[in-house]
Amino acid sequence: MKVMVTGGSGFIGSHVVDKLLARGIEVRIYDLIYPEFIDGMPQNMRKLVDYYQGSLLEEDRMRAATAHMDAIYHLAAVANVNDVAKDPQNAQRINVQGTFNVLEAARNNPRIKRVLYASTVWIYQDTPQGTGILSEDAPISLPAHFYTATKIYGEAACTSYSKLFNVPTTILRFGVPYGTRARGEIVSAIFVKKALNGEPITIAGDGSQYRKFVYVEDLAEGCALALKDIGRDKIYNLEGEEKVSVRQIAETVNEIIGGVNIVYTEGRKGDFTGKDISNQLAKNELGWVPSTSFKKGMEKYIAWYRKNIHDKNEGSISL
Repeated sequence: MKVMVTGGSGFIGSHVVDKLLARGIEVRIYDLIYPEFIDGMPQNMRKLVDYYQGSLLEEDRMRAATAHMDAIYHLAAVANVNDVAKDPQNAQRINVQGTFNVLEAARNNPRIKRVLYASTVWIYQDTPQGTGILSEDAPISLPAHFYTATKIYGEAACTSYSKLFNVPTTILRFGVPYGTRARGEIVSAIFVKKALNGEPITIAGDGSQYRKFVYVEDLAEGCALALKDIGRDKIYNLEGEEKVSVRQIAETVNEIIGGVNIVYTEGRKGDFTGKDISNQLAKNELGWVPSTSFKKGMEKYIAWYRKNIHDKNEGSISL
């Protein structure tokens, strides 16, 4: 089996690549950035992966890259909500037009048996919680944040292409990821960088807003499991187990590193304050269990960050 992963050089994508290769699946990484993590792989895994440089907006390259693929994981996106707010036009091009181009490539390649689309639990932000936990069939309200709007578009497009053009899809609503290889803009990574640099940790609002964080390797395992036949034309919440407030993130970082000063500022507009979201369907149908506790995941991330980024920077000399 041959699978293409858009955004396979990135934080989540690189871990999805690892999980697919571990299953003996051949992987093509489609990204603008070379995936340096593959250079250190054992030879038996390295021979199963190749890199195809390209943008989501290059329709011809996208079609060429998917020519011999059996499935596509579409993970590439403008994922930082602050970047979306600063440049919504670019977010529209990448998240909306880019997703359309992936689906068009799949529609024109009868070999493609599945498109797996990376969505987000942010789509529940404007859904009334009511009295119960939100599952995949909960109604989705019109969003307040444009990032969420682009992801709702992607879900709608996947559903339409499945029904209208017989392009089987799977929608994966990611919980908030953290862990090794994290980009610097996510909250846990920001907090760790500041703490190790002796800077105060800044929290928007009172810190009571929470997420069910999911460790990135657990999330990637859910993505790999979703390739099962039962996942065809399904939606799964790949949500974490523990409710963790932003304040708790800061306190966990302080517990592991020590000596951290925590400062509170005005909250962000349209921020995802947290919802009770069920991951039961993924457990029942895919056998997926997010097994890494938040503290354990943070310990792994901080150890990785110290070794691969912080200690290297500390040893560098600027002239």
